[in-house]
Amino acid sequence: MNEIQLNKEQKLAVSFGKTTSNGDFTSEPLLVIAGAGTGKTNTLAHRAAHLLINGVDPEKILLMTFSRRAASELCERTKRIIVQEFKTKKKAISSINFSWMGTFHSVANRLLRRYGKSMGMSSNFTIIDRNDAADLIDVLRHELSLSRSSKRFPKKSTCLNIYSRCINSQQELGKILKEEFPWCEDWLAELKELFRLYSERKIEQMTLDYDDLLLYWYYLADDHLVATNIRKMFDHVLIDEYQDTNLLQAGIIKKIFPDGKGVTVVGDDAQSIYSFRSAEVENILNFPSQFIPTAKVITLKTNYRSTQAILDLSNQLLSESKLGYKKELFSDDRSSFKAQQKPKLVNVEDDLQQAKYIVEKVLEEREMGVDLKQQAVLFRSSHHSDRLEVELLRHDIPFVKYGGLKFLEAAHVKDLLAIAKWMDNPKHKISAFRVLKLIPGIGPSSAMKMLDFLQLHQFKFSALEQFSPPVSALSYWKKLVDLLSESQTENANWPTEMELIKDFYRPLLEQNYDDYYVRSGDIEQIVNLSQQYSSRERFISELTLDPPVATGDLSNESHKDDDFLILSTIHSAKGQEWKNVFILNVADGNFPNEYSTDSPKSIEEERRLLNVAITRAKQNLHLIQPLKYWVPEQKKFGNKHIYGAKSRFLTPSVCHHIESSFYPKVLHQVSEPVVNYETLSNIHNKIRKLW
Repeated sequence: MNEIQLNKEQKLAVSFGKTTSNGDFTSEPLLVIAGAGTGKTNTLAHRAAHLLINGVDPEKILLMTFSRRAASELCERTKRIIVQEFKTKKKAISSINFSWMGTFHSVANRLLRRYGKSMGMSSNFTIIDRNDAADLIDVLRHELSLSRSSKRFPKKSTCLNIYSRCINSQQELGKILKEEFPWCEDWLAELKELFRLYSERKIEQMTLDYDDLLLYWYYLADDHLVATNIRKMFDHVLIDEYQDTNLLQAGIIKKIFPDGKGVTVVGDDAQSIYSFRSAEVENILNFPSQFIPTAKVITLKTNYRSTQAILDLSNQLLSESKLGYKKELFSDDRSSFKAQQKPKLVNVEDDLQQAKYIVEKVLEEREMGVDLKQQAVLFRSSHHSDRLEVELLRHDIPFVKYGGLKFLEAAHVKDLLAIAKWMDNPKHKISAFRVLKLIPGIGPSSAMKMLDFLQLHQFKFSALEQFSPPVSALSYWKKLVDLLSESQTENANWPTEMELIKDFYRPLLEQNYDDYYVRSGDIEQIVNLSQQYSSRERFISELTLDPPVATGDLSNESHKDDDFLILSTIHSAKGQEWKNVFILNVADGNFPNEYSTDSPKSIEEERRLLNVAITRAKQNLHLIQPLKYWVPEQKKFGNKHIYGAKSRFLTPSVCHHIESSFYPKVLHQVSEPVVNYETLSNIHNKIRKLW
């Protein structure tokens, strides 16, 4: 193995374990704390390669990440390392195939189809994404007359969030409402009934949502025989981004690998920022105590991304937290020039001046040879970049924004996949309803009659030939029935079916969307993607669990330029890096967010969120502190701006590592700042206590 690329701590993590007398390589539970930019992926890839070189069968390695793309990249890196090793030793190498890699959800999907019968599950279930799950909840809200109540009942998305939080945190609904959704507490009984009906309807339709995949796997592991069989399948399990796991995911690992042997988890508690998805930072903090006394903890501290000045700021910020593994990152590049470039705290009057500062600096850096794509603007909430986007357009600066519409959320993509999902599972009413309403002349009432008719005929698509649709639907009806019926015959041929689906859908695409010529590219992409899968079920499951990110709906003039500025929410920026980083609205109310100030645990997650933003920067970092900034929620109160107090995270010790300035520079002529931010912050905090 080419260990020149590894430092001392990385080598310890990679080689941890031993070969037994019978030639098997085994290891005790291992936790690798990998700080930002410390070569986490490189270390994990070398760890996987080390296992293979020491005789571990790749078929017996379970590799789980939080995206299929990350898993694929990890596998490719591992293969390159092994090829290089064998080439150096002039040895022949056979092909390497990791059969078990992917996300927790994709692995759960495969195992449930294999072992679900022990729980009374059919292997022919359909997975619905969050949009479809919310739509199903909305249908049930109407059935229970909750949408017509005299008081405002929570929206479908809020209901789904509550349900998801209960499942993934394994906490009772009453507690979740009290702690996370207090404005919904009065609806406890109604929500219980809604969720009961939601669960029943999914069972009737042989449908699982994202949360069900983990929940069913969790309870599947309670079956001792099944858990033993799964344990025998794998000698080693490697888990990336362990700080992002929830209680179900950590519980699954503990149930299947009770002694922790062969378990390697990698993560960074300082990058745990997904509590809104029920991620529990305690999973990584408590990992060693779960496997006492055998667990080993190795910390990676050498940062290969940022200058020492940026790391000094990060280290100080995290050191003021009472939680987490204490570690100080240091840069492998100690050049004096870079070390002297302190991060900047830029004070501006409002969001307009904030935008002007960024435009000026971005163009200035571009003239100095830093491409726009090497610069990024990060923000707490998506709307924070609204004013900036206007200024970028005025100055003809192309940009791409991350954190918006996802591929499977595009209407035309959902249309096409609904046809495939209905073919795969005739009981899947959400997809069936969407497909039927695409056809001219078929409304909600007609669609429900058709679905009732189909159910009466045991979900045999060919029976629909006997149904009489509205006259205006006749031109499409026979084609649809023929397409669906063919999928239930012995002549069904995947992936040729996707070509037939595309041919059926194309006229509907042209009829329903004015920009169909743009959207048609996505349809072709879906069809081409389907050719890579061995079955309709595998295609639908994998696409639902880990969808692409590009869509024709996002096409704009920015994409025509070969260089563009990056705008991104901090959550979407995790794992990325740029030479120059600008962080918007670094003020109390955003860092920390105003809704987190009542909980010490939430405050610490906000600290970690700011730290994630800071550690995306490689060379130059700009934290921008506006006196006031626009918030759209204030519009209804007749006030578009709120005043921002100095962030409580910017303590004197933290500010020691920051160079403070004002923009525009004319403010330097003022002997004292117009506003004493420290005093303003103290007043603001005192007022809060009255609430």
